[in-house]
Amino acid sequence: MTYHLRLKDLEITDANVIKKILKSTKYVTIAFSMDNKPYLVSLSHGYDEKRNCIYFHCAGKGKKLDYLESNNVVWGQALLDHGYVEGQCNHLYASVHFSGRATFIEKLDEKRLAIQCMVNQLDKNPSILLPECLDPKELSKLTMGRIDINYITGKKSKEVNV
Repeated sequence: MTYHLRLKDLEITDANVIKKILKSTKYVTIAFSMDNKPYLVSLSHGYDEKRNCIYFHCAGKGKKLDYLESNNVVWGQALLDHGYVEGQCNHLYASVHFSGRATFIEKLDEKRLAIQCMVNQLDKNPSILLPECLDPKELSKLTMGRIDINYITGKKSKEVNV
């Protein structure tokens, strides 16, 4: 089943704007499902434009891993929230919705790439933090995931420029 955006004038059609939103947000909210039971979680992330994927890290055990091992298909949202406009019944935002498949990263080289992507996106001074994060001993302990995006769409209020 395919759905289309009802208010076409709010749709983001420029792929560069969608990428910019994914690269500028600090977290994404991801929906999981297992045995017909939903689960929703917000994750700090890094968006890799070249691979069109989102990297994240998490604990080595827990609900998120159980859900992903049962069903690795996810739906996600990145949101730039510019707030409610008092007295106008309007909200200023830009959002990106995506679906994809999540996998866990085993190879140290990809973990290194993933953590670099995340730290560069999230931290104001990544060069200070990266040497510690890239230590092979520490990297090998990290549980890192990748969401390979297979569908993406965007929407924003008319007043917001991205």
